Amino acid sequence: MTEQNIEGRDVGSGISIIREATDEVGSGPRLHRHPYRETFVIVRGRALFTLGDEQREAGGGEVLVVAAGTPHKFAVLGPGTYEAVHIHESDHFITEWLE
Repeated sequence: MTEQNIEGRDVGSGISIIREATDEVGSGPRLHRHPYRETFVIVRGRALFTLGDEQREAGGGEVLVVAAGTPHKFAVLGPGTYEAVHIHESDHFITEWLE
């Protein structure tokens, strides 16, 4: 897995970004939430997202927006590489881990 985290405050921006690529089926963060919106721009691959009480499969070319305070997680489904950009509407990462 390759991951690059960029906090906006380090580069003079009001957003923070995670760039991620992995081919490890089942990988992904455990359930968590943020006090701001997070937008997932999926470049390629597939993952199963849990967004509050909803589960949704999403793949390359899709964009998902998670409302502030909504518990969420995802797991890579495969086959192939999951690659995405996660945009956090904050100049630094604030994460409350729920599991």
